[in-house]
Amino acid sequence: MTERHQDAALSPAEQATMRELLDADRQRTMARVAILGRDRDEIVKSSALTASDDEHDPEGTSTAFERAHVQALLDQAQTHLTELDLAFERLRDGTYGICAKCGQRIAIERLMVLPATKTCVICAAGRR
Repeated sequence: MTERHQDAALSPAEQATMRELLDADRQRTMARVAILGRDRDEIVKSSALTASDDEHDPEGTSTAFERAHVQALLDQAQTHLTELDLAFERLRDGTYGICAKCGQRIAIERLMVLPATKTCVICAAGRR
């Protein structure tokens, strides 16, 4: 750990708390991915059983929108899983809780709300 990061490192108690929060967030997100995946599969399955002429089918555009919406939510959840995995890596290597832009400590309150965050409030707001 560099000198710049020594003052910013989380205490062992804070690390344990954040590990629990990250794990809980990961479990919720994995459940969300599973549900959204099933929803997407059901939409695809049901649309395969109907006419594929979206232009003339009054339900066609709704089905296409619903499929795109569920896919966007699924993509978002999968991206969040990746961000959580990266946060676990930062926790293991001692850089968790350190702003990726300025190198200062991220407030524990921010980490508790957004456990996968990589930036402090100031950098996230673009003020630094």
